[in-house]
Amino acid sequence: MNAVADNRAQAPEELDALIIGAGVSGLYQLYCLRRLGLQAVIYEAGGGVGGTWYWNRYPGARFDSESYSYIYSFSRELLEEWDWSEHYSAQPENERYLNFVADRFELRPHIRCNARVQSARFDDDANRWRIETADGRCAQARFLISAVGILSAHHMPDIPGIEDFAGQSFHTARWPHEPVDFSGKRVGVIGTGATAIQLIPHVAEQCGELTVFQRTANYACPLRNSTITPAEQRQIKDDYEAVFARCRRTFAAFMQEFDPRRTFDVPPAERRAFYEAIWSQPGFTKWFGAFHDIMTDPAANEEYAEFVREKIRERVHDPVTAELLVPRDHPFGAKRIPLETGYYETFNRPNVRLVDVKSAPIERVTANGVQTTAAHYDLDVIIYATGFDAITGELTRMDIRGADGRSIADAWADGPQTYLTLQTAGFPNLFIINGAVFCNFTRCAEVVAEWVRDCVAWMGARGYARIEASPAAELAWTEHAEKLTEGMLFTKTDSWFMGSNVKGKKRTFLFYAGGAPAFREKIAEVAARGYEGFEFGR
Repeated sequence: MNAVADNRAQAPEELDALIIGAGVSGLYQLYCLRRLGLQAVIYEAGGGVGGTWYWNRYPGARFDSESYSYIYSFSRELLEEWDWSEHYSAQPENERYLNFVADRFELRPHIRCNARVQSARFDDDANRWRIETADGRCAQARFLISAVGILSAHHMPDIPGIEDFAGQSFHTARWPHEPVDFSGKRVGVIGTGATAIQLIPHVAEQCGELTVFQRTANYACPLRNSTITPAEQRQIKDDYEAVFARCRRTFAAFMQEFDPRRTFDVPPAERRAFYEAIWSQPGFTKWFGAFHDIMTDPAANEEYAEFVREKIRERVHDPVTAELLVPRDHPFGAKRIPLETGYYETFNRPNVRLVDVKSAPIERVTANGVQTTAAHYDLDVIIYATGFDAITGELTRMDIRGADGRSIADAWADGPQTYLTLQTAGFPNLFIINGAVFCNFTRCAEVVAEWVRDCVAWMGARGYARIEASPAAELAWTEHAEKLTEGMLFTKTDSWFMGSNVKGKKRTFLFYAGGAPAFREKIAEVAARGYEGFEFGR
């Protein structure tokens, strides 16, 4: 009998809660529910814990928020025990940290790896979910909690001939666990988003020739990373409360805070000095530390965008290449701002060429390279840095069916419909903690996991077995969330923020745009009113 048959013959694992995903959200949710005394486990598709930091192991992958702002805050002991080596730490260290957390809090025995959830169906009579994995495992749980993250469902481009390529190829989000040797090879990178911008300088240093296929130029800003000295390490640990307090105060829960002044209320010379000052700072200061109206006022945005374009031109020797790398089709900050180290200088290397596939689109992948409308490029390796079906993709790719048998993919065909981003009507006892708030991920992941923990405890104390968002509350929240995006430059631009990078996906802003402080206030208010907007049953 094969392994799948063996699994199907086993009795379902009986649980209080099943969490999908062992990344930042899932690990902390597991910790919270186990502390309540619940029988909770994680089903994780990967071979280890870490979520984003397990899957995305391409060269150059690292935090773009400060390591010490991304760390869990729930345990003072954990804060003291863990030392970050860099202000913006790299993937191997980030993965080690999450494994340390899993072991430090004895979570690993409750994590089932290589268990990709394939389907989940709600039993309306029993108030329980029945979950099956791709390898035939099954479980029954009162609560199903999706902690699959915002950038999990990797997206392959719709290019003919991908399967015909005879060389080595992979998506950045499915990077091989063993080292990849690029020595002397002709490498092609398709895409120039945040992932590619981290990756490209590293590949260029190792390979024989690198061809970068760019459709849309991005505004990338210098990361300005550095190692953390022993003295800085001690200071960081002494200041953790202040770090977290600052993150609680800011719009996106990063350490940076928008300048409250309006751009054109500041004299021109002072504006220029301000731009230079924030440009010299590390991390997202160039974005979230700018004048607040760059996100809503096109004229203010254009002035700052031109300043950024000047900075790009200064770093690229060839003026033709420089102009290709200068974004002109979207406002600064309307797409996620990648942080880079040596990206623009990479295009000064003799072994690197930039191909503009907006003017000469890719027609197909061939057995030995990439054919555009203008030329054929011979390649030994193709790297697809083509992004993700963000926020909703991983959830809708599973066959999740609610009380009436309707799938969540069908329920969200016209865009995600939720209440508080946490539940969707018709899917009782399903909590969605994927991170659909525009927020420094860990800071909001902790808030949401604690809210779910408290809600489940509240239900248990009152004998409730079922919770479901009411259709009216869902509609009101969706309308509220849509109204918040009015006037924001995000919505004027095609990006994964809007879902427009995936063919056929409804174009809508996929995050809650009210900011982290407003989101915390709203979900706390709902809880204080006895979880207003939810319907309960026994």
